[in-house]
Amino acid sequence: QVQLVESGGGLVQAGGSLRLSCLASGRTFSSYTMGWFRQAPGKEREFVVAISWSDGSTAYADSVKGRFTISRDSAKNTVYLQMNSLKPEDTAVYYCAARSGSSIYYFIRQYDYWGRGTQVTVSS
Repeated sequence: QVQLVESGGGLVQAGGSLRLSCLASGRTFSSYTMGWFRQAPGKEREFVVAISWSDGSTAYADSVKGRFTISRDSAKNTVYLQMNSLKPEDTAVYYCAARSGSSIYYFIRQYDYWGRGTQVTVSS
């Protein structure tokens, strides 16, 4: 059974940084794609970034390009989301997601496994 556990959320001032972690277990993830999505109050869940575990290819939403960086640590089965220059509009619950395959996937329905999320709040 695949389990994804997010951590690292919190309250930060605008312009600050946070690093989210997603600890994955229950599989060998070398052939998986991992994604981060977020959901702000009253809004739909949206794609933030994804990484192919096999070759490290990535894709970012335009709203976070140049500010967020995704990475993976195979030894720790962990995916990280480094978030810099945070803005109040980045406030949301951030979810880690996973699915088998080496492509980049952008849609919620394409992911099979989800974590419970971690809250990120950016104050102005």
